Amino acid sequence: MAIYHLETKVVSKGSAVAASAYLSYSRLYNDYDGIQHDYTRKQRLVWQGVFLPAMAPPEWKDREQLWNAVEEAEKTKDSRLAREFIVALPREIDRQMQIELLQEFIQQQFVADGMCADVAIHEPHPPGHNPHAHIMLTVRPLDEQGRWQYKTEKEYLCMRNGEERGFTAAESKMAQKDGWEKQHPYKIGKKKVYMTPSSAETQGLARAYKHPKSTRYGRQNPISERWNSEEQLVAWRTAWADVSNRYLERAGHEERINHRSNAVRGLDEIPTIHEGPVARQMEAMELVSDRCEINRQIREQNKLIRAIRAEITKLTNAIMTSVTALAKALETARKGILLLRYSWLYYTGAAKKLDERIQEIQSDYERSLEIRKLLREKSKHKKALTAELKALSPTSFLRRGEIKCELAAVTEDMEELKSEMSVLLAGFDKADPEHMKEVKQRFDAMTANKAGLERVAANAAASMDAEIVKYSELQEQAETVDTDELLTARMELRGGMAVEVREKIKNTCGRNYDYDRFRQADRDVSALLGEPHPDEQRSVIRKLHRVQEQPNPEKQNRKNKRRSAKAERQRLFSGLLYCADCGSKLNFATCKSFEGKQDHYVCSKYKNGRSDCPAHYIRKDVLRELMLERIQAVNAYIRSDVDGFQEEWLHYRRTDQERDIREDQKRVEQAKKRLANLDVVMSRL
Repeated sequence: MAIYHLETKVVSKGSAVAASAYLSYSRLYNDYDGIQHDYTRKQRLVWQGVFLPAMAPPEWKDREQLWNAVEEAEKTKDSRLAREFIVALPREIDRQMQIELLQEFIQQQFVADGMCADVAIHEPHPPGHNPHAHIMLTVRPLDEQGRWQYKTEKEYLCMRNGEERGFTAAESKMAQKDGWEKQHPYKIGKKKVYMTPSSAETQGLARAYKHPKSTRYGRQNPISERWNSEEQLVAWRTAWADVSNRYLERAGHEERINHRSNAVRGLDEIPTIHEGPVARQMEAMELVSDRCEINRQIREQNKLIRAIRAEITKLTNAIMTSVTALAKALETARKGILLLRYSWLYYTGAAKKLDERIQEIQSDYERSLEIRKLLREKSKHKKALTAELKALSPTSFLRRGEIKCELAAVTEDMEELKSEMSVLLAGFDKADPEHMKEVKQRFDAMTANKAGLERVAANAAASMDAEIVKYSELQEQAETVDTDELLTARMELRGGMAVEVREKIKNTCGRNYDYDRFRQADRDVSALLGEPHPDEQRSVIRKLHRVQEQPNPEKQNRKNKRRSAKAERQRLFSGLLYCADCGSKLNFATCKSFEGKQDHYVCSKYKNGRSDCPAHYIRKDVLRELMLERIQAVNAYIRSDVDGFQEEWLHYRRTDQERDIREDQKRVEQAKKRLANLDVVMSRL
């Protein structure tokens, strides 16, 4: 499909000829630094050309002369020589239409406004994958005679009757006739003060130097000011979208591009991030690039979000008359929110891990720089002490001894610093401190990736907020139907939809899928929507598989065993119930005169009169009914999502096994250390 891409950057002093040589895959000589730039070996150049306005010299059709003239016109080392655009050409149209599209855009937007344009179309391998154009533009306006105009003109600050105003050199000559005077620096004691010559003459002051007072940056050429404005950039972006869409329509394609962001267009989809050639090369070598992987996940999530929204739209008409349709619409909306919440947790978690790694690298890298600085200082100090020692008289015994002691201390400090540096280099897998530049490059790349992840997470959060608003609108419509009936219908649908979202996330994330993150997203969505979440039901699962952590059943029974009841009635919960107020055990109370419904459990401390715990109890029949309801609720949850229950069970089983393995490994390490200590003791004996 057609995509919109328009990137702009500025070319600095000494780089214009090199940029043009790369753009045109040619050999050009730079008069500024005497370097010949040769890119003739490069391939995939499709088309190139130079466009000039009517007032430009015709010899500038040669791009080498054009950009050397630009280099010659700029005097300062921080000058801006050119502006470069990189635009993606629509793949849906043929090559000739791409060239016509580019020519029309350049002629109307740049050449007609007085700019010189150097243009080329590149098509990297494979053909048709990424056709794009490079456009280099001059940034200094031309006058009618084809000479370069000024970018900025000096602006003098003149005074008249206490009022200060700026004038250019030409304007100041006319302003002098109206009583305006330039301000010059004059000496008043040790200070320098700006004032007009007439005021200084009355005080008899001497001028400090001849340069009058002026504004810091001068007055910008109106044409350059317009070219450099954000409004003009927006106009160029809009023009590229318009002319591209016109050619797409002419070619009979329905695809259209838009220069506006998703937020401005009111779209809630998550935008992809820039991948770049390095990531593409990694993918071509069958390596997984983080940027490409993130974009794949974003595309799949956007596809699912679009499908969910289409389903919600389809159900809108049936909502008012059908509880089932309303329940399906609410659960479908919740499914989209769940997907976005998982995405937000994934990207924020990835950014957090990356930040931890960045902090680790940053601290070690900064410490390595500090060590190198200290080593240089210590080395200079050592050289100075050595030189002083050589220059001392042989009879200066006291000073020679002080210097030798100081040299020994400095040498020892340097050895310690070198050892610490070796440890840091080993941590970075480097052998030479000069290779720490690669660490800095990796650090900068990780910082850029972290910023990209944070942007994607913020977009996911914004999309989730928009989905929650739509969900609230559906909830308002749900006020007209029976709440219990709607809740029952939603619970029947939720299990299947949760499985669908989970499988979709699994297919999208692959090995990066995290079960705990999905459950956390599910709980967060319930909290955001103000709905109850069956955490208590799921907590039973965590307890079921931890039987091996409980004490020996025989010992536990002996510990909790009490005297048998005379009534010989069943005590199902003895030793398992505790008082909610004081935490003491609840004892089973019965007798032969009690009917079965009178059997109950009572606080042991209250019964023995050992505390102020109030007289409270729970009947055995009530407790049994509560436990049966609980068991039925857990069974209903398991039946609604058997695969999810099995996955959750296995997940916690693996978690416990891993924890046990870590504890065993820790005990083994402690035993090894103990044995090593014993060996040392035995060797000394």
